[in-house]
Amino acid sequence: MPSRKIEDCEEILQRAWRDGAHTFAYFHPNDPQPFLTCTHRSNAEQMKLYAQGRTEPGKIVTQIRRNGKHNFQPSKAFDIAFKTKSGALDWSPALFQKFAAIVAIQYPEVNWGGDWESFKDLPHFEV
Repeated sequence: MPSRKIEDCEEILQRAWRDGAHTFAYFHPNDPQPFLTCTHRSNAEQMKLYAQGRTEPGKIVTQIRRNGKHNFQPSKAFDIAFKTKSGALDWSPALFQKFAAIVAIQYPEVNWGGDWESFKDLPHFEV
């Protein structure tokens, strides 16, 4: 099962997540709040995710078959989503943009998947 522990990521990503989540909560207390959905996954888990939308049911969510940023130890990426106070998921692009802007100011070396040209990956942050 993929990890959601920030400690599985490189130190810079640990700081970016903690500072980003704290700053987001401070400036946007009434918005849905970010939480980690993935910090590390094995190559087997990556292959299964890659099959989604191709040979398995579901929407395509990754372009990487194996040896992606999540597959390193420590991981070179984390993914997030947002939850409302009632616990519902919120995938609004504006929320990801707000979080990404916070991270970009504090950690310019962390790249956001929402800035990619071809495959926009709003939940993804990597070094």
